[in-house]
Amino acid sequence: MPNTNSSFSNAMRIKFPIFVIILEVAIIILFGIFVKYDTGNSHPPLSGAFWLYPLFQDVHVMIFVGFGFLMTFLKKYGFSSIGINLLIATLGLQWATLLQGFWHMHSNEIHVGIQSMINADFSTAAVLISFGAVLGRTSPVQMLIVTILEITIFACNEHLVVSILKATDTGASMTIHTFGAYFGLAVAWATYRPGLKNGHENEGSVYHSDIFAMIGTLFLWVFWPSFNSAIAAPGEDQYRAIINTYFALAAGTLTAFATSILVEGRGKLDMVHIQNATLAGGVAVGSCADLNILPFGAMLIGSIAGIISVVGFKYLTPLFASNLKIQDTCGVHNLHGLPGILGGIASIIAAALQINSNLSAAMQAAALACSIGIALVGGVCTGLILRLPFLGELPDQNCYDDSVYWEVPFEDASQESSVGRP
Repeated sequence: MPNTNSSFSNAMRIKFPIFVIILEVAIIILFGIFVKYDTGNSHPPLSGAFWLYPLFQDVHVMIFVGFGFLMTFLKKYGFSSIGINLLIATLGLQWATLLQGFWHMHSNEIHVGIQSMINADFSTAAVLISFGAVLGRTSPVQMLIVTILEITIFACNEHLVVSILKATDTGASMTIHTFGAYFGLAVAWATYRPGLKNGHENEGSVYHSDIFAMIGTLFLWVFWPSFNSAIAAPGEDQYRAIINTYFALAAGTLTAFATSILVEGRGKLDMVHIQNATLAGGVAVGSCADLNILPFGAMLIGSIAGIISVVGFKYLTPLFASNLKIQDTCGVHNLHGLPGILGGIASIIAAALQINSNLSAAMQAAALACSIGIALVGGVCTGLILRLPFLGELPDQNCYDDSVYWEVPFEDASQESSVGRP
């Protein structure tokens, strides 16, 4: 075992730095050619754009702190959960700035401002969701490749949904959550490991790792109204997005707690459910966040989301692993996929009921279908690329283990307890 670990680490020592440096040099060159400060053609105008900065900071905290800590539940993968999250996000926000900018160029220039920074973070969120599906089974090099490919495909799907289909998806239930979840699941399917079909000794949590993961949950929960309202039109739309998300989260949390106790045989809460399903309401209300669905409508959506998320964790995740050969480490299907679909369906119903006369039920349905279809095809293709031999797939026995990539102070609990403690 140690020899395999050492061999893989030595290969990474060469591949990873070279790949990262080439990527960053290429991005810097592209920024030098295309990217300029937005000096007045922005929407909203630059003079009034600074009010967006607090919302940007909230979203930024969600990306780097919320998502990072949410994935620290694995007992020996905390360094990688937070560290690779940081790696993906920093590459993603740069690449997304370019890819999204190419769709909205002015005189062959990409103008960047706070709005584009928020959009770049949104693109990165989709990749971090996908990362959760393959957490512990991919190398940093593989995740950098996923980031480049997924953001490229994401930008195309987003342009199709927003600019061509004219669908509403202010909180990105479809374009971020549904897309990111099914992209990640498709990658997981394409990179299926038969050797892990019965699980892995490190594929689990301990008491303190679950507490760290709950920190991520709380950061995401508190800042989710900012996420769903950040790109809403200023004024009433943004006001509604904040309020609707606030109540959807609250209602979804209560139903998640209730359902967790209901489905567990001994009538106890499962921390996996509480870490994840309590956020499902924020995901599900996203597509309707800025619409006049009234607080009770938001609470109804949130309540349903909390229930289906817990049910997904309890019954669908094992089914996916055994029957569909999809190993979903973080259960992104239950937190992002199912609630994202619920959000898309809610937007279709809102359009049919003419909550907003500018909405088309057909276009909302097309947006949901496109987000799922493009994500699945793109994810499978990306997964097949990750299987290329020269990328150096992580051996099964070294999955879910920080020591492959990191200098770890204590590699086991007995060593840790014997040093620095009475």
